[in-house]
Amino acid sequence: MSLRTSLPKIITDTVPGPKSAEMLKVRKDNVTDAVGMLAPVFVDRAEGAMVQDIDGNIFVDFVAGIGVLNVGHSHPEVVEAVKAQCDKYFAPNINVFNYEQYPKLAEKLNEIIPIEGEKKTILLNTGAEADENAVKIARRFTGRSEIICFAGAFHGRSYMAMAMTSKPRPYKTGFGPLPGSIHRFPFPYCYRCPYGMKKESCDMHCAKMFEESFFLEYVAPDQVAAIVLEPILGEGGFIVAPDEFMIEMRRICDKYGILLIDDEIQSGYARTGKMFACDHWSVKPDIIVSAKSVAGGIPVACVTTRKDILEVFSPGELGGTYCGNALATASALKILEIMERDNYCGKANHIGEILEKRFSDLKEKYSLIGDARGVGAMRVLEFVKDRTTKEPAKEETKAIIGECVKNGLVILGCSVRDNCIRFLTPLVITDEQLNAGLDILDRAIAKVQK
Repeated sequence: MSLRTSLPKIITDTVPGPKSAEMLKVRKDNVTDAVGMLAPVFVDRAEGAMVQDIDGNIFVDFVAGIGVLNVGHSHPEVVEAVKAQCDKYFAPNINVFNYEQYPKLAEKLNEIIPIEGEKKTILLNTGAEADENAVKIARRFTGRSEIICFAGAFHGRSYMAMAMTSKPRPYKTGFGPLPGSIHRFPFPYCYRCPYGMKKESCDMHCAKMFEESFFLEYVAPDQVAAIVLEPILGEGGFIVAPDEFMIEMRRICDKYGILLIDDEIQSGYARTGKMFACDHWSVKPDIIVSAKSVAGGIPVACVTTRKDILEVFSPGELGGTYCGNALATASALKILEIMERDNYCGKANHIGEILEKRFSDLKEKYSLIGDARGVGAMRVLEFVKDRTTKEPAKEETKAIIGECVKNGLVILGCSVRDNCIRFLTPLVITDEQLNAGLDILDRAIAKVQK
């Protein structure tokens, strides 16, 4: 059986095994602990949804590079596309020499990204860099300075992105002062409504608070350049914005001349069962920021917006040395071809159906699970000590993740309360692999709850 079609299997007495344990000493001596680590193992090979470490243990990957590998590890066609590009050139720099991959990728993105009218795209390296450029673009176009973000948001670790990010620890504490003119509004977290209301009867109270309170008490709307939101909070706990909230954001932006920036870094490229999460709503943003899975692990990020918005810029004001390099763009072009040809949105919806059914069963079995939510193959379990008080089960969540890793499932937490486990399986995962991972999770929850 090839690694691509294998199932999780731990062959060492402990995880990490002896070879990984030896390499952990090298890491400890040479790499700062500030660089995080989830699974204490070192990769030898990875294919599809499966990863084999240097000790021969095989893990099913429910993290996918934190949403980077929607097409899976080492997709054969992507590997060939990158190899072919390597034989020609790497990065002649689009500011110096033209090469066809950059404009072809921009053309493809402009075709599929849901923004009204003529569009243009700039390519960058990381999600944080793309978010910062989106803010830069919004401020220049509108002539305004203020930016509104949301509670629970994660936009990156660079300085402007860090200011936009919500969670203080570990991302922001001790790194100040941070850039100013950033304002934060509650996200519609219906399971933990910040206003203590119920979704069925609240009449979208949170959205109405923009005009009834926020614009009166915190920031004048005619000073706001952009509202930046994730339609599904990523690091914040995979919280899905209600349709009505998204529609109201569009109305408010139109009314006050504010640009709506949609951060699709984690939710984009078929993850939610649509090519972009905003496709689930009758709302089109002014700017869409995307990254992660567009190039399958080679750094590339994209800012796509209306053509008229970018016409205010002069040559040299946007871009960077490595932006849209030939290796990254060759990979991205092949991945978008594969996603459309092989119906990756359908794959995400199929995975979502299995997860929804299994989550329903798990929630019935385990009182530790307070909420199960998500769209397509972007889903989360939220763990609580008590379903009535909703006290976060932070330590239990950490223990479940650790127990999973020891038994061959690599899975990642999230949320500002550190009590959620997110599911970002590669979209090429087989049903057998998916269920094998969920069986490991089932046993881990049982052990921790007991």
